[in-house]
Amino acid sequence: MIFDYARRLFIVILLALCVGMMFLTGNVAKAEGNGVIKDTLSWTFPVEGMITDSYGTRSGEHKGMDIGGEIGSPVYSVAKGKVIKSYLSKSYGHVVFVRHENGYETVYAHLESRLVEENQQIEQGEQLGLLGNTGRSTGAHLHFEIHRGEWTIDKENAIDPYLVFGHGEVGQLVFAKEKDPYQAVGVAGTPESDGVSDGIHKVKHIVHKGETLWGISQQYNVSVEDVMKENGLENAQLMINQILMIPGSPEKGQYVVKQGDTIYSISIAQGIDVDELVSKNDLDPESAIYPQQVLLVE
Repeated sequence: MIFDYARRLFIVILLALCVGMMFLTGNVAKAEGNGVIKDTLSWTFPVEGMITDSYGTRSGEHKGMDIGGEIGSPVYSVAKGKVIKSYLSKSYGHVVFVRHENGYETVYAHLESRLVEENQQIEQGEQLGLLGNTGRSTGAHLHFEIHRGEWTIDKENAIDPYLVFGHGEVGQLVFAKEKDPYQAVGVAGTPESDGVSDGIHKVKHIVHKGETLWGISQQYNVSVEDVMKENGLENAQLMINQILMIPGSPEKGQYVVKQGDTIYSISIAQGIDVDELVSKNDLDPESAIYPQQVLLVE
């Protein structure tokens, strides 16, 4: 009887020690919700562009996400960490490896150039380099990898970036330094669709986090009162993802530049070739476009 009691007590103590060790070593599995890993919820997206390839393609050999964009676009760190590698690789081209405080490692490959050095401490959103087409690359893009643990040659710790940022699709436009890169198109107020009512061309605007009615009215060069009247609003309070009809918007075939827009993002959103957009509007590719500038897109 005493022996049986002692054996049970020993087992309880042993289990308690094991659980304690798991907490001390950080090996407790993190709960996941909606397919997104909890300990990366604060991460932001590394670059602006369009998804051109996803994790697991090429017979499972592709262990990252490809984001096509303009050469020279800034590439940012998704989270705070330390640069553990920064060099020129035959395959990755100019590449930066960052180890984060939660033990994850991220890889930023095919850069045009690198702006950080090994052992450098970096903050979330700090620029690592410029998007490019170096190494074994067939077009300007960022090859981005996430590893739950140390990067290895066989990439055994690689995970799908969609587990961090939510599921996206090839061809989808994404924005840098956003926790939700897929809805960030609303930051620039990119028209989702348009229509004509009472002879006035109108545009739908998706309300993004942090936007105000006054700010939106300034983007489209219309009055707050007109926007409220058009949408039957009783006050200036807005909700994320709310759709607003903007009255007196540009005529069909025109686009009003919004804060955060680039020539590349406009060309993708409006379905027009970059060179054609530049030529049609007599733009200098080296000069910046500015909010409220009206561009021809047809």
